[in-house]
Amino acid sequence: MLKTFLIFILAGTLLGTFVASLAAPSYIEWNNSTPLATQTMCNLPEVVRSVTSSLMRSQLMGAAIGAGVGLVGAIIFALRARSRAKQGPGPTPPEATAA
Repeated sequence: MLKTFLIFILAGTLLGTFVASLAAPSYIEWNNSTPLATQTMCNLPEVVRSVTSSLMRSQLMGAAIGAGVGLVGAIIFALRARSRAKQGPGPTPPEATAA
């Protein structure tokens, strides 16, 4: 049971990080672009730190959300497996009667 939970959580974490890595750069680019395309002077090291920090924060949030979704998926999977185990193998076929 623990192995199943860990697999679901780790798979959710990896999937969440992957999705965040794909989606976050476009959002960060949009968020850091200058309005109306005006030229501005900026402190480049500070911008690089800010963008890198935003990307890492986005990946961490994606991993946390993915782990949460994986945990919920593991709980649902475990509950369904438990309910199937309680039901038994299924109805037994009726015995054939000889005429």
